[in-house]
Amino acid sequence: MTTEHPEFVRFPLVDGGSVLVEVDERPGVARAGRSSARVLQEARTTFEQAVAGVRDAASAALAQFASMTRAPDEVELKFGLKLDAEAGAVIARTGVQGQFEVKLRWRRDNAPVEEEAVEEP
Repeated sequence: MTTEHPEFVRFPLVDGGSVLVEVDERPGVARAGRSSARVLQEARTTFEQAVAGVRDAASAALAQFASMTRAPDEVELKFGLKLDAEAGAVIARTGVQGQFEVKLRWRRDNAPVEEEAVEEP
């Protein structure tokens, strides 16, 4: 019987210090000498560098909606982040696909807000 033990990744912060993140245990062969000890890995990038790639993706998606012929008054992007020691920050998947939840809102003069929800795989 195998017991899952939390693994942690330490992401250094640009201005000093670090943030410790619990990550999913990698499937496969267990590390030698591993009993109930927690595993601590050091990230290859800073926390800010890891999140910057996802921030850039969100910015690019936002730019696409803002450039619509009739641009919405509000755009809401919603997605999950996963942090990994090697990959940094990635957009978390649901099921077998990554997913953004997008809400676009248009306002008419003195009218209630219209809302359209779009889900991107």
